[in-house]
Amino acid sequence: MPMVTSRMMLITTWSMTLLLLLATKSRTQKLPTRDEELFQMQLRDNSLFHDSAIIPDGAEISSFLFRDAPKRYYFVVEEDNTPMSITITPCDAPLEWKLTLQDLPEESSGEGSGEPEPLELQKQRQVLNELVTDLYSYKGNDVESYQASNSPSGLYRLELISTEKDTNFKVYATTTPDSDQPYPELPYDPRVDVTSLGRTTVTLAWKPSPTVSQLRQPIQYCVIINQEHNFKSLCAAEAKLNADDAFMAAPKPGLDFSPFDFAYFGFSSDSGRKRERRIMAKPLTTRMSRRVTGARKVDLQQICIGNKNIFTVSDLKPDTQYYFDIFAVNANSNMSTAYVGTFAKTKEELKQKTMELKDGKVTDVFIKRKGVKFLRFVPVSSHQKVILYVHSCLDAVQIQVRRDGKLQLSQNMEGVRLFQLRGKPKAKYLIRLKGNRRGASLLKILATNRPNKQPFPSVPEDTRIKVFDKLRTCSSVTVAWLGTQDRNKFCVYKKLVESNYSEEQKKREQNQCIGPDARKKSEKVVCKYFHSHILQKAVTTETIRGLQPGKSYLLDVYVIGHGGHSVKYQSKLVKTRRSC
Repeated sequence: MPMVTSRMMLITTWSMTLLLLLATKSRTQKLPTRDEELFQMQLRDNSLFHDSAIIPDGAEISSFLFRDAPKRYYFVVEEDNTPMSITITPCDAPLEWKLTLQDLPEESSGEGSGEPEPLELQKQRQVLNELVTDLYSYKGNDVESYQASNSPSGLYRLELISTEKDTNFKVYATTTPDSDQPYPELPYDPRVDVTSLGRTTVTLAWKPSPTVSQLRQPIQYCVIINQEHNFKSLCAAEAKLNADDAFMAAPKPGLDFSPFDFAYFGFSSDSGRKRERRIMAKPLTTRMSRRVTGARKVDLQQICIGNKNIFTVSDLKPDTQYYFDIFAVNANSNMSTAYVGTFAKTKEELKQKTMELKDGKVTDVFIKRKGVKFLRFVPVSSHQKVILYVHSCLDAVQIQVRRDGKLQLSQNMEGVRLFQLRGKPKAKYLIRLKGNRRGASLLKILATNRPNKQPFPSVPEDTRIKVFDKLRTCSSVTVAWLGTQDRNKFCVYKKLVESNYSEEQKKREQNQCIGPDARKKSEKVVCKYFHSHILQKAVTTETIRGLQPGKSYLLDVYVIGHGGHSVKYQSKLVKTRRSC
C-alpha cells in the first residue's frame, strides 16, 4: 500500500506540475475525471483547466490546425492496467500524428511527503528524468485509432501536424471503450452494393448497423454522392460541402475561443446536467444539396434518409461515373462511422437510330407519343439549295434541321409544308422530328436538291371544308373548299356514319396521309381539276346528291399531286334535313 499511495501521489503531483507549466499559473488543481459533476465544478472553481490542453475522457472534440503549425494534446490515465482508446478523424486534409507516453519520474525514497516540490526543482527534475515512450504514429487521411487493453498510468501526449493545408480534425479519447461505444458499429460485411443501375438512377443497398439491434441506439444513414472520389469520414465530406467558406467558418484559436476552451465544445456550466457528447458538425437534415465551386466545379450531394438501408439516387447524368458513400450516424451523439464506399457509372442515353433519306424518295416516319426521330440527308452532288417536303398526317410536330451541326430551321408544323434550305458543298443535313404530347405522329417526308421534283401537291393554309347550311336539304348538301394557284386534281368522298358519330371519332380518323385508294368505290362522289392565278378566287363548290333524309355523313376532299401523293383536307361531319 505505501508504494501504491506513493505512486498515486506522484501522478497527481507530476500532472499538477504539467498543468502549471501549460497555464503559467500558481494555483493547484485536480485532474479532470469522468465524473461530470466534479468536472463541471472544476471548470467553475478553477480557470486553470480552462486553459489546458487536456483531452476530456469520453467526449469527441473538434479542433483546427494551421498548416505546418503542430499541436499537442494530453490525456491522463490515473491507474495502471486501464483500457484506453484514442481515435483521430482527419477532415479535409491528411494528418501526421504521434502518440507517446510521458513516463513519470520515480521518487528517490519510495515514499512521498505529500507536499509538492518547489516549481523550479520540479522543472529540473522533469528535464533530468523525463522519459518518453513512442506508442503509435500515423500519416494519412484515414480514421485511425490506438487501442490498448492494459495501459500504464501516466500522461499520454498526442502531437498533430498538417503539412498540406489548414484543416479541421476530431479527437475522441476514453478509458472505458467497451461501455462507451459512441461510434456506430459496422456489420460483418460493410460494403455498399449497387443493386440497380439506370441512365439517371442508381439503387444502393447495405447491411444495417448492429448498433440498432444490439445496443438499442437510434441510427440514421447519410448518403454522399459526388463525381471525384470516396470519402473516409463524414466530416471530410462536410468539409468539401463547405469548401468555399470552410476557412472563414472554422473556429480560430485566439479569435473565436480560447485555445483550450472546452465550454466551446458543448460542456455546460450547469452542474446538475448530464454529460453530453457532442460533435461540432452541422445538424443532420433529411436532404441537403449544394454545389461546391472551386478549381474544378464539383457537384456533391448529402442526403440523410433515416434508418432504411436501401436508397435510390435519382436525377443523375447519363454515362457519368459517381462515387457513393454511406455513413451510419448515432442520432444521440451525432458521431458517425463510414461504410466501404462504392462507385458506378450510369448507363448511356439510348442512341437514336438515324434514318437515311434518299434523294427524291418519300419516306414514312412513325413517332411515338412525345418521341423523337432523327433523319439524315446527304446530297450526292454539289447543290445550291435543298428542298424539304414534310407531310404531318396527324397532329402538329416540331421540326429542326441542322446543316453540319448549325441550326437552320426550328418550328412547329402541321399539314404539308415545303422548306427551302441554302446549300453548301459536301454539306450534311440532320433532321430532328419531335412528336406530339397527345398521341403518336405519322409523317411522310422527302428531301431533294432538284427543285423541279414536286411529289406533293400544293395545298392552301386553310384545309377546312365549308358546308352551306341554307343549301342543305333532305337529300343533298353543298360544300366548298380552297385551292391554290397550281392546277391539282380534287376528289370528293362521302361516308354514311351512325347518328351518334362524335367529333372524337372523327378526330381519330384524321390521318391525312391515307389516300383515296383506301376508300370504297361506292363512297366516291366526284373528281375534278381546278386552280386560279388569283389566289383569292381559288375556291370551288360541289353539291353532293343522293343522300338519305336525317342521316349523318362524313365528307372528305383529297388533293392529288402529279407524283400520285395525296393530301386529305379536314373531314367534315354533316347531317341532312329530316323533313323538307
